[in-house]
Amino acid sequence: MRFQGKAVVITGASNGIGRALALAYGEQGADVVLADIDVKGGEDTVQTIVDRGGRGTFVHTDVKMEADIIHLMKQAVDKYGQIDILINNAGKTVFKSPLECTVDEWDDVMNTNVRSAFLSTKEAAKVMKENEDGGVVINMASTRAAMSEANTEAYAASKGGIVALTHAFAVSLAEERIRVNAISPGWIHTGSREDLREVDHIQHLSKRVGKPEDIVKACFYLSDSDNDFVNGENITVDGGMTKKMMYEH
Repeated sequence: MRFQGKAVVITGASNGIGRALALAYGEQGADVVLADIDVKGGEDTVQTIVDRGGRGTFVHTDVKMEADIIHLMKQAVDKYGQIDILINNAGKTVFKSPLECTVDEWDDVMNTNVRSAFLSTKEAAKVMKENEDGGVVINMASTRAAMSEANTEAYAASKGGIVALTHAFAVSLAEERIRVNAISPGWIHTGSREDLREVDHIQHLSKRVGKPEDIVKACFYLSDSDNDFVNGENITVDGGMTKKMMYEH
């Protein structure tokens, strides 16, 4: 129960990595506030947390909307009295030729991924600075901040922006004792492992595709007060893929 008494806000918490994070923090004693536009997924996740003996609440949130973010943080404080950890996990992408990607599609990705992280951190920090031991912010970036495949300009730019936003906030919030770090996941498979091919696994240096639990462990590390010397950092969790030179033989 390493996070007993801590209040954790997680955006994009209804599915995938966000859901895994919500369940894991709930199992470790945290009071979890789940934010998402997917009401059913969020409420189902909260029920699972409760069924396992934890505490959680769901707040319907469109992270692109400033009013929704302000409401989310208020609900967290009203419910649990504080905010100790914020995980900016919500995100989306669009796979489309840059010659055809519209301004609206670009803005949708940027606002969902980057602006939401700015707004959420801004509002959560107003609460965290009143804590005796400050707080922790973890931003979900991506290996796409450093490498790309075709037709992912909006996503790559947004994730690069998150990495930069991370170290900027780390500097700005240092006097408030708020640590800000990022995680850059590689291929994290959130579906059935049976859908994966052998080649999917062996191309990684670690010889397997990532699991949501790999990101959970990284978040646990960054949000643990024992690791308070890690600040402004971006930790890559990708099975070594960004260190592998790719050749055709």
